[in-house]
Amino acid sequence: MPKKKAFPLRIDPKLYEVIERWAADEFRSVNGQIEFLLREAAIRAGRIPGKRQFQVKREVE
Repeated sequence: MPKKKAFPLRIDPKLYEVIERWAADEFRSVNGQIEFLLREAAIRAGRIPGKRQFQVKREVE
């Protein structure tokens, strides 16, 4: 497994609490949850090579 890059993260305390509860709900650490959310956002944005870009279907009324 490649070594992970460590860096300090400044985050709003209320947002941290939200992520902390979310992580607990999904049986992840806070660090794991943040990494998961960032990876999913990168995939959806087409920023990770080799991953299928997420397409949002918009309904027209």
